[in-house]
Amino acid sequence: MSASLDQRYGAPSRGRRVLLLLLATAVCVGFLGWLVWVMLFHANPEISSEEIGHEVVSDHLATIEVQIEMDDGLEDPQCSLRAISHDKAIVGETTYRPDPADGPRYEIEVRTERRATTVEWLGCKAPGQPRYR
Repeated sequence: MSASLDQRYGAPSRGRRVLLLLLATAVCVGFLGWLVWVMLFHANPEISSEEIGHEVVSDHLATIEVQIEMDDGLEDPQCSLRAISHDKAIVGETTYRPDPADGPRYEIEVRTERRATTVEWLGCKAPGQPRYR
C-alpha cells in the first residue's frame, strides 16, 4: 500500500528531511543559548532588596524596614518607595540612596501629605539595571 501511495503522490525527498532536521536543531541550539544567557545575566543582579516590614507612624510619617544586598564598589544605587492611602492614592514617595556601610538592613522614612495605610517598596536598581529588584 505504501509503495502505491509513493507512486501516486511522490515520496518526500531525503534532502528536505535533512534540511528540516538541521533547521530544527539550529532553532533549539539558539533558544538554549539565549536561555543560558538570560539565566546568567539576570540571576545575579548588582543590587537586590526585600521588604521586611513597614509601619504608619503618624498622619504625616511612615517607615519601612528593608534588606538591601549590593555588590562591593557599586556607585549610585537608587531605591524607591511610596506611601499609599486608604483610597489607593499615592500620598508620599521618596528615592533613597543606600550607603553600604550602614547595611544590609535599613529603616527609611517617608513623609506623607495625609495618613497612609501602607507603604509599597518598589525596590532598588543600579546604573544600567533596567528594573527595580
